[in-house]
Amino acid sequence: MPVMTWTVAPEPYDSPVAAALWRAYYTEVSDRWYLLHEGRRTDPDELEREIAKEPGADLAPPGGQLLVARYGGEPAGTAGVRLLDGTTAELKRVFLREPMRGKGGAALLVRAAEDAARTLGARRMILDTRGDLVEARALYARLGYEETAPHNDDTYAEHWFTKHLT
Repeated sequence: MPVMTWTVAPEPYDSPVAAALWRAYYTEVSDRWYLLHEGRRTDPDELEREIAKEPGADLAPPGGQLLVARYGGEPAGTAGVRLLDGTTAELKRVFLREPMRGKGGAALLVRAAEDAARTLGARRMILDTRGDLVEARALYARLGYEETAPHNDDTYAEHWFTKHLT
């Protein structure tokens, strides 16, 4: 049996692979929120509107980068970075498809995103997440991110993190 390995590489934000992973990511986090707060899945029309509203152009060079992880050659997940200023980058769209979780890909993706942020000139990475995304919060803490005061007023942000990229 062949050994399955991870690879992480830059991907255009508007490629078919990136679009499919963005749809999977958004569907999962939106459904989790609506199931928790309203006992239902996301309305399909709303899902389409919200996916279309954030195509990810801010995750393209020269001020950003989208990365795609593949496991055994199959697209498995994403992480993106975008520069907010000359020294601060924001971590976005960290996601692994459910069958790929627990195999080390999330940490690999975040570390690759940190490297991409350093290449863009960032010395600090920030991010926000929701309280119900406990797996994400545990991952960020394990990778050295520290919870901080809010750095934005995003409607769904409930936890804010930062990490120095020295």
